[in-house]
Amino acid sequence: MTKNTGQVSLPIRPLSSEAFAPYGDVLEASADKHHFTINDGYTERFHDLAQIDVADENGRAIVSIFRSTPLTLPIKIEMMERHPLGSQAFMPLSQQPYLVVVAPKGAFDKNNIEVFLAQPTQGVNYHKGTWHHFCLALNHECDFLVIDRSGEGNNCDVETLDGSLVINLEGINDSRT
Repeated sequence: MTKNTGQVSLPIRPLSSEAFAPYGDVLEASADKHHFTINDGYTERFHDLAQIDVADENGRAIVSIFRSTPLTLPIKIEMMERHPLGSQAFMPLSQQPYLVVVAPKGAFDKNNIEVFLAQPTQGVNYHKGTWHHFCLALNHECDFLVIDRSGEGNNCDVETLDGSLVINLEGINDSRT
């Protein structure tokens, strides 16, 4: 983290299964994922990419589309949320890179926030209880296919931050800069 005029700039790391493992699963069709041929050889199935965990308190899986609008630069981190009763999976539909901001499960600590650059072919599944920001579109409005939980109980805790943690897009190809 680098300090600049009272703000702390968060570093951005490439999204990979290994780096993201403490927070959830990376959803992508890659050679290192379990895959096999189906449909008489015309389809390659990338199988069981995420643990969808939504059954707590009579929960059920739902599928939605979220539309995310790019934020003003630098991006100020003013909130983080977690879902204690279920996982939440996001798969981009707009062929655009986006940012994933996470922190470990448990008591929230802003010093443990990490930022990942996700490619258009990579989705994420946040494990139950993982702190995260909403998906951050970069260049254009982006749609995400979302698989998450609907059901009884409070499934969203929000932590409000002061905006002193920021994401600068230096070194990232961003058509807005």
